[in-house]
Amino acid sequence: MSVDDSKQEHTIRSVREGTRVSGPRVLVAGASIAGPALAHWLRRRGAEVTVVERAPELRPGGQAVDARGVAKEVIERMGLDAAVRAACTDTAGAHTVDADGQVLETFRADDDGGDGFIADIEILRGDLSQVLYDDTRDGVEYVFGDRIAGLAQDADGVDVVFAGGNRRRFDLVVGADGLHSALRAMVFGPHERFLRHLGHVLAFYSVPNEFGLDRWLLEHQDQESGRSALLRPIQDATRAMAMFYFASADFDVDYRDVAAQKVLLRERMAGLGWLTPDILAHLDDTPDFYLDQVAQVVMDRWSSGRVGLLGDAAFSSSPMSGQGTGLALVGAYLLAGELAAAGWDPDAGFARYEARMRSFVEANQEIGRLNARSREVPGPDAEPRPDFASEWFTELVGRAINGIELPDYAGVPDSAAPAGSPITSSAKP
Repeated sequence: MSVDDSKQEHTIRSVREGTRVSGPRVLVAGASIAGPALAHWLRRRGAEVTVVERAPELRPGGQAVDARGVAKEVIERMGLDAAVRAACTDTAGAHTVDADGQVLETFRADDDGGDGFIADIEILRGDLSQVLYDDTRDGVEYVFGDRIAGLAQDADGVDVVFAGGNRRRFDLVVGADGLHSALRAMVFGPHERFLRHLGHVLAFYSVPNEFGLDRWLLEHQDQESGRSALLRPIQDATRAMAMFYFASADFDVDYRDVAAQKVLLRERMAGLGWLTPDILAHLDDTPDFYLDQVAQVVMDRWSSGRVGLLGDAAFSSSPMSGQGTGLALVGAYLLAGELAAAGWDPDAGFARYEARMRSFVEANQEIGRLNARSREVPGPDAEPRPDFASEWFTELVGRAINGIELPDYAGVPDSAAPAGSPITSSAKP
C-alpha cells in the first residue's frame, strides 16, 4: 500500500500549512502502531511531532492484532472506534480441530463481552497502522525511508543525525520501533540484554483462500511436538492468513534472512498433517512472509534522559499474550498525557508513565509466559501446564485487560477531544 504514488526513497509528508503547532518538538521512531498512536496523542497535547520510519512506506498485512478492555476505551477517546471497526477482520470465532479437521473446541468473538480468546476488535496490524496514519498524516510530519543513525542529548534537547544525512534537534525522542528496536540498542545497550526468548517461533503469511474459510479461525495443535498451524480470515475473502508455531529452545536464524527462515519453517513443520502441506505450498509465492522468535522485552527503565521507549521496544509481551497492541495503545495515551501534565519535563513525565504502566505490563507479560509454557513439549522435566480454569488465572486476565487507570488529564491541553469524550480539555476548540 503506497503512501504517496510520487514518493521518492526518502519521503517527507509535511504538515499542512496553517496546522503546525507551537510546542515541544518530539521525534518518534517507528510508524507501525505504537508510533502513530503516540503521534496522535502528542499532537493533541500540543507537541510538534515527527515520525521516522526506515521502511519506504507503510507495511501492509501482518498478524491479526486485538484490542480488549481498556485498550478499546483508548480507541474511543481517539475518536477512531468506527474507523477501526470498519477495518476489522470480522472473525466470528475460532475452532480448534484435529488432524482430520473435526472440531474439538469453539471460541466465539462475543465471549467475555468481546474480550475473550477472539476479541471483537481484531484487525490486521497493517490495517490498524493505516487507520492511525490516516488519522495523523495531516498534523504530523512523516519521514519514510530513513532512520536515526546517531544522537547526542544534553540538558536542553537531543541532536539527531539521520541515515539520509539530515541533522535536526528535538526536545524529546521516543523509540516505538519494535522488538528489535535500533534506538533501544543505541541508547540502552545490546538486544541480548533485554530480549527474553520464550522457547517458540512464530511465522505467518497470507495465502489464497482455497480452504473455504468463512469468518472462522481454524487451529490444529499437535501436543506431542508443540507445533500448531492456523488459518484465519481477513477482510479480503479471497485470501487468508496462515500462521505456524513451533517449539525452539534456541533461535539463531537472522530475523532479516527470509530465505533461511523459509528453510527452517519447512523443516520444522514437516509431517504435521492437517492442511499444513497445502499451506506450505504457497510459501514461496506470498508477498508478506514473517518469522521471528516469540520473545519479550524486559527492562528496568524505559527512559534515559530525553529518550524514552514505547510498545514492543520497551515492554514486548510477545504474541502469546494477545495484548501487544493493547499495551502500545494504552502506553501511547499515558506517555503523551504524563509528559504534557509534567510540562514536558522528561524526568517527571517518563517516571510517571513508567509508574502507571509497570504493573499492567507485568500482568500481560505473565500471560505471555504462561501461554508459552502451555505449548511446551511434554517431558519428564517439563513444568506442569498452567491451569487456565483456576481463579488466580481469571484474576490475572482481569488485571491484564483492565488493570490500569486512564486519567482524564483535566487541565492538560487537548486540541481535538471527540465530542462526548470524558477527557477534560483546557484548549479552545
